[in-house]
Amino acid sequence: MEPICYIVGACPPGALCLAPGRPSLVIAADQGLRHLEAAGIAPDLIVGDFDSLGTVPQGANVIRHPVEKDDTDMMLAVKTGLERGCRTFVLYGGLGGRLDHTYANFQTLTYLARRGAVGYLVGEDAVAAAVTAGALDFPERMEGWIGVFCPDGEARGVEIRGLYYALHDSVLTSGFPLGASNHFTGQAASVSAREGTLLVMWREGAASLMSRL
Repeated sequence: MEPICYIVGACPPGALCLAPGRPSLVIAADQGLRHLEAAGIAPDLIVGDFDSLGTVPQGANVIRHPVEKDDTDMMLAVKTGLERGCRTFVLYGGLGGRLDHTYANFQTLTYLARRGAVGYLVGEDAVAAAVTAGALDFPERMEGWIGVFCPDGEARGVEIRGLYYALHDSVLTSGFPLGASNHFTGQAASVSAREGTLLVMWREGAASLMSRL
């Protein structure tokens, strides 16, 4: 069974949950080390430039990068996880805080999706994920709101099944929020695109998500 890569960033992550029975690779992204320490979780790797942490941790598991760089600390951690063979990522501490970093983390989800991986950006009571030329499936027990967006250009052959508002072989564009304010109906649901990328966000807590990974 392939490991899940858990990455903890600088924003308050809420409860840190790990999927039971799955091997894991836990990465602290810069100041995310503080949140892992508070939760009593020892990271396998510590990655970043450590400007926000304020000190440079020591040890063989520390990967330090220069402050002036193209990648965010979260992206550096994602690339590290990909290099180690991970294809499922759970990103904590990446929602809220600075708006530019939140948007950068949405772009990081797209980066993963376009490389055949899936990332879940987990907040206090919401999750976001991206899918490229593929599908996201949801079980019957899901409830609450869900939004489906195209983050770049066009997504074609879009199918939304089992939600209150359905779509069949449709096109979503990055310039119009057609997929906002949908919701679960108590049925199993799926969101897919034949071409292009979809950014999907929905109401769910970390423990619930972990139970189905």
